[in-house]
Amino acid sequence: MAAYTYIMSCASNSAIHVGATGDLAARALAHRLAEACDHTARYRIRKLVYFEMFDTLTLAEARRAVLVRWPRAWKNDLIGLGNPGWTDLAREGFLR
Repeated sequence: MAAYTYIMSCASNSAIHVGATGDLAARALAHRLAEACDHTARYRIRKLVYFEMFDTLTLAEARRAVLVRWPRAWKNDLIGLGNPGWTDLAREGFLR
């Protein structure tokens, strides 16, 4: 079963959320509907801007633990490498 580490962002890219899940499409939808958690609802974090795929949820959660400790500038650089425009990857069809 595939698992994912992901980064979601608000429209202005000023707030982000790093998470891990076994179903990225469902999790992105939950964020979009503000059902994910208080932080993402409060800051309107709705865009999937980055993700990595792993073989197990344990590996995805381990990567998440690393990323949450990174400085924000490093996270911005990581997102910018694969998604320079910070477009919503869920809406761009990357999850199909």
